[in-house]
Amino acid sequence: MIVSESDSSEDVDSSIKAQLEDEVIREALTSGMDLRQYSQSVEKELRQLENLSIQDYIGKAQNIATLHHQITECDSILENMQGMLEGFLTHLSTISQEIQSLQEQSASINVQLTNRKQVHIEMSTFIDQLMVPEIMIQHILNTPVTDSLFMQQLKALNQKSKFIKEQNFRDAHSCQDVQDIVDKLTVKAVTKIREYLLQKIYQFRKPLSNYQIPQNAMIKHKFFFEFLLLHARTVAAEIHDEYVETMSRVYSSYFQSYTKQLWKLQYEEGVTRDDLMGVEDSRANSFFTKSLKSRGTVFTLGTRDSVLSPTGLIQDIIVPHTAGKGETKYAFEVLFRSQQYALMDNGCREYIFLTEFFMVHDADAMKLFMTVMGKTLQHVQKEVCGVVMGCYDSIALYLCVHLIHQYRLLCHKRAVPALDNHWEQLLHMIWPRFEYVVKMNIQSIQACDPSKMATLDMRPHYITRRYAEFSGAVMVLHEKFPLEGVDGLMLQLQDEVEKVILKMAAVFHNRKDQLIFLINNYDMMLSVLSEKTREDSRECERLKELLGQRTGEYIEEVLAPHFGGMLTFVRETDHLIANNNTEALKDYEKKVVPLVRSFSSTWKKSVERLNNEVMQCFTNFRTGTVVLQRALETLITAHHTFNRTLAHSAFHHLNIKADIVNSHHLIVEAKKYKPTF
Repeated sequence: MIVSESDSSEDVDSSIKAQLEDEVIREALTSGMDLRQYSQSVEKELRQLENLSIQDYIGKAQNIATLHHQITECDSILENMQGMLEGFLTHLSTISQEIQSLQEQSASINVQLTNRKQVHIEMSTFIDQLMVPEIMIQHILNTPVTDSLFMQQLKALNQKSKFIKEQNFRDAHSCQDVQDIVDKLTVKAVTKIREYLLQKIYQFRKPLSNYQIPQNAMIKHKFFFEFLLLHARTVAAEIHDEYVETMSRVYSSYFQSYTKQLWKLQYEEGVTRDDLMGVEDSRANSFFTKSLKSRGTVFTLGTRDSVLSPTGLIQDIIVPHTAGKGETKYAFEVLFRSQQYALMDNGCREYIFLTEFFMVHDADAMKLFMTVMGKTLQHVQKEVCGVVMGCYDSIALYLCVHLIHQYRLLCHKRAVPALDNHWEQLLHMIWPRFEYVVKMNIQSIQACDPSKMATLDMRPHYITRRYAEFSGAVMVLHEKFPLEGVDGLMLQLQDEVEKVILKMAAVFHNRKDQLIFLINNYDMMLSVLSEKTREDSRECERLKELLGQRTGEYIEEVLAPHFGGMLTFVRETDHLIANNNTEALKDYEKKVVPLVRSFSSTWKKSVERLNNEVMQCFTNFRTGTVVLQRALETLITAHHTFNRTLAHSAFHHLNIKADIVNSHHLIVEAKKYKPTF
């Protein structure tokens, strides 16, 4: 290899640098010693060290020989161990192959075991299904159908029959051996079940029987019908038809008889077309006769809404035989509630029975229900329609409408939709009749001619009292369960009542008497409605507005004879004072002195006469007191303004200071007439 001169010099330089880094060389260079001499010294030391090492080795020769012998022996032992380990490794390889082979054999055996177990289970099940035990034969043949053991074996027989049918489809010849036995047992079971179910159905036909007992027994054994459907559809159809025909007759007969007897318990003297709001009460003299006391009032709710209470809705039905003995009579809505509750309760129970026992749902359940209850529902609707078309008791009709809605909700809570159409049919009968009767009352008010009425006085009129009672009754029910259309009817009625009150007030020639009549009627209506409905209801707010307007007008009328001059003066000068029109106020100088002196001399007696007059005009003491207090407040306010007007500079030169009455005296006097309640 050819090395260039530059490369050689670079190697020498790097070698020198490396040598210079040695600590011994660096020390020799820094000491200033001759390098040749230093080299000889170092060589001498090395020779001495070599001689020492040789002597030491010679001294340890025996030990080294022993160590060499031991190493040779260890090497031989390790060589033997290596051979053994190599043999062991070869053996392990053989064992691994054997283990793998065993695992494969185990997996194969496990699969075989699983297959055999599965076959064993299927074969055991197959054999169990094919085998008809002696105990099954005994119970199917000899045990009564109501016994739980019969039911248990019947279900087992049903499973065997299903299994055999499935196997027949697969052409399993082994089933032929037990087919005949299972068929005979099935026929026997069908025969016993048929006899039992027909016996229960025939129990419904017995007079005065409680059909809930056989129904409950049938529900308890509802699997019987399922068994018949699977194995004897002809017998199942027979049971189905027999039950439907029997129960249809039972319900129809029961409700025909019950409804006929129930209507006999209605008040003999019912509400007629003459018992209208605008018709004059010609029977006032016999109002407290026994027959009228027993039927209650026409327009008053009273406790009639108890039929809508939670307990009233589900109260036990009326038993006509028992009620007839006591000669007890009832309002129409009470009889209607009893009839419809009986129908609703029986209908719900029947629908639930049909769906559970005959295993029908949705449209099929509705169809079957109508087959059983259809005639009964039609008869009840016809009977109700006959009574409703002759009913003029608007409160009874309205209560019946609410009963229908409540019973429909109750049916929905019981998950029974089958009676929805029935409730709709009843509503289509009763609601139009209610509207018709209310409109008859409205027309009777429209037809009122105050000039042809008996002598009117300033007390509340019977029309307004009837309206207040009726409106309160309707609103009480309406607030609990609002119905569409009621607000419109009541608004029409209210408008007509307001109009007829104004017509009757016009009969009085004196404006004050007109106002007293209006206030008495408005106040009475407001009092009645406030007791029955919310004070912020539309009717109450309207009456408050009318009462406030007429009361304000009456106060002006009643104050005018006693304090008219002062009130007129205050009214005319009030805007002049506000504008500080002194020149215009001077035109009233001549009126001031007479007014002040007249008021000073007569105001106490005038207040007393005002009290007597007001308290005698109003039938309600509380109303009279309220009107009087408002009149005194108006008087005090006017007098305070009057005194403020007299203090104007335009009247300073008048000598009236001694005659001016302090407003505080009026306040003290007014407190004497303040109510104590």
